[in-house]
Amino acid sequence: MPGRKELLKMSSWKKLEAHFSEMKDIHMRTLFSDDRSRGERYRIIHNNIYFDYSKNIINDRTLQLLVELADEVNLRTEIERMFTGEIINETEKRPVLHVALRNRSGNAVYVEGRDVMPDIYAVLEKMHKASDDIRSGRWTGFTGKPIKNIVNIGIGGSDLGPVMVCEALKYYSQRDINNFFVSNIDSTHITEVLQRTDPGETLFIVASKTFTTMETMTNAETARRWIVEHLGSEQAVAYHFIALSTNSAAVAKFGIKTDNMFEFWDWVGGRYSLTSAIGLSIMISIGYENFIELLEGFHDMDNHFRHAPFKENIPVLMALLGVWYNNFFGSHTYALLPYEQYLHRFPAYFQQGDMESNGKSVTRSGARVTYSTGPVIWGEPGTNGQHAFYQLMHQGTSIIPADFIGFIKPLNPVADHHDKLIANMFAQSEAFAFGKTESEVRAEGVDGKLVPYRVFEGNRPSNTILCPRLTPEVLGSLIAMYEHKIFTQGIIWDIFSFDQWGVELGKLLAGRILGELSSFNSPADEHDSSTKALISHYRSITRE
Repeated sequence: MPGRKELLKMSSWKKLEAHFSEMKDIHMRTLFSDDRSRGERYRIIHNNIYFDYSKNIINDRTLQLLVELADEVNLRTEIERMFTGEIINETEKRPVLHVALRNRSGNAVYVEGRDVMPDIYAVLEKMHKASDDIRSGRWTGFTGKPIKNIVNIGIGGSDLGPVMVCEALKYYSQRDINNFFVSNIDSTHITEVLQRTDPGETLFIVASKTFTTMETMTNAETARRWIVEHLGSEQAVAYHFIALSTNSAAVAKFGIKTDNMFEFWDWVGGRYSLTSAIGLSIMISIGYENFIELLEGFHDMDNHFRHAPFKENIPVLMALLGVWYNNFFGSHTYALLPYEQYLHRFPAYFQQGDMESNGKSVTRSGARVTYSTGPVIWGEPGTNGQHAFYQLMHQGTSIIPADFIGFIKPLNPVADHHDKLIANMFAQSEAFAFGKTESEVRAEGVDGKLVPYRVFEGNRPSNTILCPRLTPEVLGSLIAMYEHKIFTQGIIWDIFSFDQWGVELGKLLAGRILGELSSFNSPADEHDSSTKALISHYRSITRE
């Protein structure tokens, strides 16, 4: 809680510092040779998730101290504060209740004394009807054609979540409906989408809570002009636009029927919103039943996180291990490595999820942070990453912890593709952990001059997350698992994970500069000399 003891002065932290001096030079080869059952002991199996954390530079004492740290920061209390709707997003004076969106228990969830579940169920049912109408062809455009193209216009959480899930669950999608996503204010993004669609068969979903987001509304206005121009009537807008918003006046002014406005709430952060109305494009793609299965997966992991003892709690252990490497080993970057092509947007989604949440340098009491917080998150699907950046991970000078994510049964079985894919995943985690010693290289008969280049130090930590099959339920659990990891790390680092004030300054300055780009006057004096020169050079070229 705000006002708690400073992290670096906590007894568990001081014990971890002393313990780190004992562990930092121990190799995983030793840890595994000393404990032949390590692979069975350092794992958690929860429903469809097999979480192997044995390939980490830890022992039983490390785990004990990390759990002590979770206890000392009152993690259990903080979890309950979130689940029970307390105002934990204190800088914006809001609860944080994305967990209510996927609450499948039937129990009430209260915000300021009011049960919000009836509102959630009402929006979910409204989404159900709209998605069924679109998927069945009952929803027709202005010219009477059924909808075949869905264009989601949003940015940040209103884009990254729907994109990631629609790609991840494409196997379950209705293939005669095409999903497009427009986020960038760069006109190329929307132009390329519009060139591929028939106006009479296209429905735009405009996702902006306030209906004022600059990027989203700029793209929405372009789409509106395109519809009116091609279909010849302002009345066509009502047939071809849906709003995900709370600003009914702005939605109506745009030309969208307020009946086609889907509400979501201030206690849902953008990067946690894909299970709200923001997920309408997902429901249209995969159908209501699969969407409910997705929610069930979220709910299962929410319950696991809320109730499981910390030493058996997957998100908590992931978070604690991340703190161990970030704050003690000095590893400030983390790789997400899904061995599943459908998850190719998963790392990008959690770049926002993690870096926007925990990229903070002020504690909850307003003091300057004196330790490292959120890491840089990145990654690519296997095996593509192996032929791109794994070289640095294997033999570079930085230790980069990683999560391998794989599935036992492929959705698209073809010959021996999947066995080769998973063989690579298992091999890479083994190679990261154990490497190859100089004596092993020499025993292979390698030329002496080449030996140093063929040695792999190993001791690169990783977790392996293995699931039976990529289903909506499993995906929901995986997403929730990482969400709760991020929350846990924010509590340990004593930062507010659910605001994003760092996003706002650039928006403010962009609005000021926008008017100056087309002005004949000199750039304002409050700009630095570099920015003034850039504005002047831009204007000089645009006027040629």
